[in-house]
Amino acid sequence: MVREVLRMGAPVLAQAALPLPEHLFGTEKLRALAADLWDTLAERGGIGLAAPQIGVSLRVIAFGLPHKLTEPDSFLVPQTVLVNPGIEVLGETVEDDWEGCLSLPGLRGVVPRPTKIRYWGRTIEGEPLERTAEGYHARVVAHEYDHLDGILYPARIRDWHRFGFVEALFPKG
Repeated sequence: MVREVLRMGAPVLAQAALPLPEHLFGTEKLRALAADLWDTLAERGGIGLAAPQIGVSLRVIAFGLPHKLTEPDSFLVPQTVLVNPGIEVLGETVEDDWEGCLSLPGLRGVVPRPTKIRYWGRTIEGEPLERTAEGYHARVVAHEYDHLDGILYPARIRDWHRFGFVEALFPKG
């Protein structure tokens, strides 16, 4: 089911989400939440969504491109639902790049993110999942992970001249 995506200012987006309780792994309730995240992403055209963005204060994120589309391999992100995730920055390299967010429609900003991370958590069935990610994949996971701690990407912006509405930043014509 497509759910409403909450916008910046909604209280749930500014607070840390709760860990998913053990008894909810492998349940229809969690499968339904994951399906709602995917349905909402497909409808809104996003690449990642955190449960708090649809009003559910649980540490669950969904991210990924369903197929290669037209992006180069460096933009491929495996379709994943990650529950109770952790994240570790690998190395000291940080890269600035443009980000957007379904909770801040029409806005973009340049955000520094680590270029390589390790992340882990569990699948909706409770199986352990661990990956190393680089580039765009790492950026997407770090962005969604921030949502679980009540952090929206503008909090990470260092140069406010590189934040604004898409039509003002990138005029057509």
